[in-house]
Amino acid sequence: MISDSNPFSERTFPMSSRPHASSLPAVLAPVITPFAADGSPDAHRLARQCQWLLDNGVGLAVFGTNSEANSLSARQKVATLEALVQAGLPANQMMPGTGACSIDDATEMTRAAVRLGAAGALMLPPFYYKDVSDDGLFAYYAEVIERVGDERLQVYVYNIPQVTKIPVSVDLLSRLVKAYPRTVVGMKDSSGDWAYTEQCIQRLKDSGFRVYAGSETFLLRTLRAGGVGCISATANVNPRAISRLAAHWQDPQADDQQAGLDQVRNVFQRFPMIAAMKQAVSQTLADPIWQAVRPPLMALSESQQAELKTALSAIGFELQGLRS
Repeated sequence: MISDSNPFSERTFPMSSRPHASSLPAVLAPVITPFAADGSPDAHRLARQCQWLLDNGVGLAVFGTNSEANSLSARQKVATLEALVQAGLPANQMMPGTGACSIDDATEMTRAAVRLGAAGALMLPPFYYKDVSDDGLFAYYAEVIERVGDERLQVYVYNIPQVTKIPVSVDLLSRLVKAYPRTVVGMKDSSGDWAYTEQCIQRLKDSGFRVYAGSETFLLRTLRAGGVGCISATANVNPRAISRLAAHWQDPQADDQQAGLDQVRNVFQRFPMIAAMKQAVSQTLADPIWQAVRPPLMALSESQQAELKTALSAIGFELQGLRS
């Protein structure tokens, strides 16, 4: 653990220190979570959904924003992650969200992810207190890393300032990478600010830092700039097309493929995204359990359900292969 007498101390490593090669794919989904009647995660339905995503070339960022992760306790998330691994899903294709306001909760989740063999841990900054310093944020990440104390840990910093109200500066990322070059290995940037994303890629590329855009809207730009891919909400419903572009981003048709991805995303963005994606899964599987969201979120109204169905039909979209 970090010394109480010097809470912001930074360890330095040789400049040649670089992260291990990653088993994670270029595209991951913050997997939407089905809930049982008592509000607990339905691990069986979730495992089935995860397998469909894997079959379509998409990795598993379970317990991300679109997973309703912050409506779940650390205990629920650890138990669900254990159930997914026990169901035979490959942990080396997982980047579970482990960040929390509480250092104890973040440490518990991160330890579990490492113990179960996850290829990465996606860590929000502690988001309750606002206007905090880079020193404070560094101390948070450093204490979790030191408490876990495992060389297998691979941390991906999650920047989503429109939700957390805490922007992660490029200087902070550089500082974390310098102190923990084989542990702080990448980020998900959901800021929607392309100039910032590009700056992260350019400033940290020599360290092997892996930048994932937070939306497939930026997938092609990210790959062309030297990033590794995207972790995107609509990878939950359009996995095959998104992973296809990631695999063929240098093809002459790449811009047309990107336009097709944007068309699908634009439909879902017209609605509350989590509820809309769950509704699409529910309609495809004829399974009303998939419609459930945790308060304060609400399921789509009947009129919204009809509007979504019409809008998806108008562009000829369906969740390919999900029923099988």
